[in-house]
Amino acid sequence: MTAGAARPLLAPRRLSPSRSYADPVHAPVRGAVVRALARRMARLVDVRIVLPDGTSVPPPPHAPVFSVERSHSPRREVIGTASAHERPTMRIHSWAFFDRVGVDAKIGVGEGFMAGEWSPAPGTDLADLLTPFAARLTDLVPPSIARFRRLAEPRHPRHHLGDRQGAATNIAHHYDLSNEVFATFLDPTMTYSAAWFAPVDPAGFDGLEPAQRRKVDGMLDYARVGPGARVLEIGSGWGQLAIQAARRGADVHTITLSARQRDLARARFDQEGVADRVRIDLRDYRDVQGTYDAVVSVEMIEAVGYDYWRDYFAALARATAPGGTVALQAITMAHDRMLASRHAHGWIQKYVFPGGLIPSVEAIDRHAAAAGLVVTASRSLRADYARTLRLWRDRFVAQRHRVLGLGFDPTFLRVWEFYLAYSEAGFRAGHLDVRQLRLERRAH
Repeated sequence: MTAGAARPLLAPRRLSPSRSYADPVHAPVRGAVVRALARRMARLVDVRIVLPDGTSVPPPPHAPVFSVERSHSPRREVIGTASAHERPTMRIHSWAFFDRVGVDAKIGVGEGFMAGEWSPAPGTDLADLLTPFAARLTDLVPPSIARFRRLAEPRHPRHHLGDRQGAATNIAHHYDLSNEVFATFLDPTMTYSAAWFAPVDPAGFDGLEPAQRRKVDGMLDYARVGPGARVLEIGSGWGQLAIQAARRGADVHTITLSARQRDLARARFDQEGVADRVRIDLRDYRDVQGTYDAVVSVEMIEAVGYDYWRDYFAALARATAPGGTVALQAITMAHDRMLASRHAHGWIQKYVFPGGLIPSVEAIDRHAAAAGLVVTASRSLRADYARTLRLWRDRFVAQRHRVLGLGFDPTFLRVWEFYLAYSEAGFRAGHLDVRQLRLERRAH
């Protein structure tokens, strides 16, 4: 299978993490405030913070235990529990980290990791360290400071907005990075979204491929895809959903804005013997013509942007034939948190997903209803996404020398290690969810 040539990620190379916070007048003052906040944070979460001078801020004696439960299985699965004797430990290597966070809290934590100014202590996993922070995200900063911080927060750059030009640029930044890099940590289906695990799956990375196929089948079942169905997929990925739909006897039209995904997906369609039933185009979702029996979109809405959700759901509705069905898989967050962050430019937007925003269930319901669609079925894969992300990160870290050999530097490795661990922590703590949804036309 031929993958696209590697292309270095530009943003971390443009950033000089050791100097990005430079603010000789205000940074030391803000840094002093953040030093005081470190003690508050340690009291709120189950984390020990070791300062650059070797002193530590101990965690509270009775700290919460974080667990998640599978939505599709009666058995309980505990992920990343922390006992009183095995608390995650954060080692801060440089006082400059506090200055960096003082200048920009949302971006500074991730940039501090990129710069090597802090790390998990030996024996502490990065996601285990980030999970308790994610669980108390809204409590870590006092309300008086939080109000001031929101006034000073940077907003999305205009060139990251989700209009046609911005959407193409944003997608290229992430998905045209390098097919070979994604292949270092994805399973053989090249599926880059939450898997759906079952007790019968093998342990470890070997269980990821059947779980991804199960997830895709779940989406196709929601969309009622069968022989002869006309299927539109918005957001092709590397083609696995189109392959499985074609094997059901459907005729598939899949669209993407990523040239590298298109090229690799097209090669996979030939190899899997479904090229006669699948057509893939470089096309914006707003430019889709015609109607389909089923419209499917997996974790694409997060790239649309707050100002364009109405256009996105209108496009879904226009493309759905009378009696047709929409299946949507979407990462979600609480509505109040979504509203508070909808215009903010954070670390994820700066380095990983420019222009992206995770919707809330309420926002999906409201925009779907405005387009004439109603949610008729839903399930959560939150625990499954935490497990998926852990498997991706373990594989990515294990393949670090292969990634470096593709022309990427150690800063890139730290960006992606932090991104995968940060995301895992969000699902484990309940800050994030991911849902498969069936939408149908509202009865008149």
